[in-house]
Amino acid sequence: MSASGNASVRAERANAVLLLTIDRPAARNALNPAILERLAEELTAADQDSAIRAIVITGGERNFSAGADIDALAGHSPASYMASPTRRAFESIASTEKPIVAGVAGFCLGGGCEVALACDLIVAGDNAVFGQPEINLGIIPGAGGTQLWRPRTGSGPQIGAALLGNFVDVWTARRIGLADEVVPAECIVEASIAKAQDIAAKAPLASRTAKAALRSAGMMDLQAALAHEVSLMAGLLGTEDAKEGTAAFLEKRPPQYRGR
Repeated sequence: MSASGNASVRAERANAVLLLTIDRPAARNALNPAILERLAEELTAADQDSAIRAIVITGGERNFSAGADIDALAGHSPASYMASPTRRAFESIASTEKPIVAGVAGFCLGGGCEVALACDLIVAGDNAVFGQPEINLGIIPGAGGTQLWRPRTGSGPQIGAALLGNFVDVWTARRIGLADEVVPAECIVEASIAKAQDIAAKAPLASRTAKAALRSAGMMDLQAALAHEVSLMAGLLGTEDAKEGTAAFLEKRPPQYRGR
């Protein structure tokens, strides 16, 4: 595994998986502008790197992120918040084309919860706690925390998080669909990488297209989303990967996808 990074985010490569680790343990991995901008830069670069097929975002086995850095948030006016690099960074995370696995342990609160919910799969450590406590500060979530719970959990948990600041323990999170899998906290990084490697073994064009189709569900009505799915599927039929997948199935051998 090769590594690079700074004091706040470590970037490492594990074959076709990019591992991004938030590394600010003294602040429980609270998100400051530097962390968010670095995550956005790494994700943007990953979308352009054909060698990367899946991504993991984690904070390690102790805390994913306890939320946004309150000092940085307090310095904003209404106008500056709307135009801030922080806002653009959250938008970049949400718009990443390649599949992302969130490896969540410990606190996953506020902006940290919004980062996790912008990912496609959430693997949670058995010490994980989710929540949107912004209401207790006289504000509301500003990067999807009033919207992104609902597709996973339904309206009840979303309302409890946004209006009451309720925290959700990991077993409740798994039961209501907020977390996709629970593993021992000390295994969170390895389990998240394994999940991402499972994704990376699939045809990369199909993985990105499947993610695009899944994301369209919240942006279109059902008929439009179904039509969009058909058009995306038709586009894949002409790819080398589709031909290889079919041939490998018929020849009873593992496929060798090349992303073409």
